[in-house]
Amino acid sequence: ESVLSQIRSFEYSQKNAVLLPAAALGVGGALLYWLRSGRKIKTIDMGDGWWGSGERPLKGKEDESIRPFKIQTSDKEIEDLHRRLDNFRFTPHVEGAAFHYGFNSSYLRKVVAYWRNQFDWRKQVEVLNKYPHFHTTIEGIDIHFIHVKPSYVPHGRAVQPLLMVHGWPGSFYEFYKIIPLLTEPARHGLNEGDVVFEVICPSIPGYGFSEAPHQKGFDSVATARIFHKLMNRLGFKEYYLQGGDWGSRITTNMTQMLPQCVKGLHLNCVFIGKQGLGRLIAIMLGAYVPWLVGLSREDARRFYPFMQKNVYDVLRESGYLHIQGTKPDTAGCGLNDSPVGLAAYILEKFSTWTDKSFLHKDDGGLESKYSLDELLTNVMIYWVTSSIVSSMRYYKENFSKDPSLSAYSGIYVPTGIAAFPQEILHTPEVWAKDVYKNIITYSYMPSGGHFAAFEEPKLLAQDIMQFVRKVEQL
Repeated sequence: ESVLSQIRSFEYSQKNAVLLPAAALGVGGALLYWLRSGRKIKTIDMGDGWWGSGERPLKGKEDESIRPFKIQTSDKEIEDLHRRLDNFRFTPHVEGAAFHYGFNSSYLRKVVAYWRNQFDWRKQVEVLNKYPHFHTTIEGIDIHFIHVKPSYVPHGRAVQPLLMVHGWPGSFYEFYKIIPLLTEPARHGLNEGDVVFEVICPSIPGYGFSEAPHQKGFDSVATARIFHKLMNRLGFKEYYLQGGDWGSRITTNMTQMLPQCVKGLHLNCVFIGKQGLGRLIAIMLGAYVPWLVGLSREDARRFYPFMQKNVYDVLRESGYLHIQGTKPDTAGCGLNDSPVGLAAYILEKFSTWTDKSFLHKDDGGLESKYSLDELLTNVMIYWVTSSIVSSMRYYKENFSKDPSLSAYSGIYVPTGIAAFPQEILHTPEVWAKDVYKNIITYSYMPSGGHFAAFEEPKLLAQDIMQFVRKVEQL
């Protein structure tokens, strides 16, 4: 019996010698599979969509032609605008209001007078048409975009395709100052000749000269799919993406959808929806020992006092968001009918989103960063296309599906972040890493706010180039 028990013990130990590694291998394999499958689950299925009027045609392939497009105006359009400006009803502001109540009505009077008597829309149309414009039909709606190629490429240099996506209340026009810096850097004192771009700037459907969706549910994921189809139609297999505001969310969704097509993602605005006890503790400790929770001195300077910068300031600036996220058509119909109302609504954002201190200025600080011609050109893009209502609906379509804008999974493509000091919310790098797992560059920009390409084109161009150069060297 003693011998038999030893034999059984030996057999048992031998089985263990085989079973335990096998079990470990099995568990490890299962864990690896789970991790890999987890990453697969987090990608967005590209799917398909139809946003045209009525039912999707059962027969016939969509017209995939790319058609040259030119912005035009007419005497009738300008006369109608002037008539409405002449009938502007002035509302006196309270004394000392500055921009604390919204757009200061005394300064608005000046803007309207300039718009009526000095602003030359025909001239601005020529400015808009200096870059090549196109239309193409995708998923039943006409998509507008500009496509600018470098006029000269040094021998042996690769041209990098770059899709740049705007937000609200901006437009493709925001990129007019940065485009020449990216397509012809040497000509503009940016001796970054090893990085040259061809730039594609689409209008989000429902904005400007892109047709508005006719069906409910058009969100940033649908936009991401359409823009991937656009780049594919232009013949690109791999490309860089850049965005701020809604453009940041759209381009992030694009990386989730087809990461193999995205060489790199550059953002000047980052949305991080993650909350929880750990984040709350980090916020509390960060005010006293920022280094303990991964915050730099600059993070702390931009982030604190927390309640002032992340609660009070955000609440003050986000009233529009609740309206547009719930019942955009009600307020929108008034803005679509009144050019003055439209200008006040849009330009107020170009004041405090450019610099929070502009709230205390009677003119909102608007002409310290932009010209009235530039500001009114952006307003006119909304006015002549009657696109303010459809642009506002974009908030409802997105917030109804994802109220916290937090439906981001891990982004593994190379990512560059330009953190501008006057951005509405500051996102420290340590928090950005919760979503963007492969941050190649994170830059604390010396000046600038929400409309980075419009306000600080050279700073943004330099940061994009620095990021792309590092990615190309990987």
